[in-house]
Amino acid sequence: MGLSQADAARRLNVSRSVVQRLWDQYQSEDSVSRRPVPGRPRATTPAEDRFLALSARRRRTTTVPQLVADHFQASGRRISTTTVRNRLHNAGLYARRPVVCVPLNGRQRRNHLCWAREHVSWTQQQWASVLFTDESRFTMERDSGRLLICREQRTRYHQSNTVERHSYRGGGILVWAGISLGGHTDLHVFHGRTVTGLRYRDEILVHMSTHMLLLLVTTSF
Repeated sequence: MGLSQADAARRLNVSRSVVQRLWDQYQSEDSVSRRPVPGRPRATTPAEDRFLALSARRRRTTTVPQLVADHFQASGRRISTTTVRNRLHNAGLYARRPVVCVPLNGRQRRNHLCWAREHVSWTQQQWASVLFTDESRFTMERDSGRLLICREQRTRYHQSNTVERHSYRGGGILVWAGISLGGHTDLHVFHGRTVTGLRYRDEILVHMSTHMLLLLVTTSF
């Protein structure tokens, strides 16, 4: 048994006028498919969309203006930067800052992997006796030439999205700190001059050793 237009509208949670319009269209056209709406034609073809996405994936650091130029060189037609961004977004590609890390050679990579495998089964009590330390550099100048890459979501740490760099450009300050399960060290700021191995020994290993030892002993017990 059929439904009235009012019942159909209530079940579909739409207005009665929508049901009436679809019924009238079915009566006249024997179909309720959406009519084609005239509008501005697409600036790129599906093949060109794939070309833009493939170019961005192959050269992660390429910019949108460069992709516009590549498209013009390949097709002879100009498209806007907005069109390129939209096509990249449709392909799941977004402009993001890359992860920057210190380059590692093959031996260093193998050592890191070996260390990770040796400690993968450690208990919380074992990790409590470990102090993790790190240094961070903060630049004092605006990074007007910052690098962006095109990448998919949740791929931040993929190797193709990582930039290896030995040093940082411009002035800045270097800070050091340590953390364990039971607490953290004080933040140490390196004032001026280059941080050499001797300076690291004098300011960190010697000066902070007592504090670090007390922190680990307190955590262990």
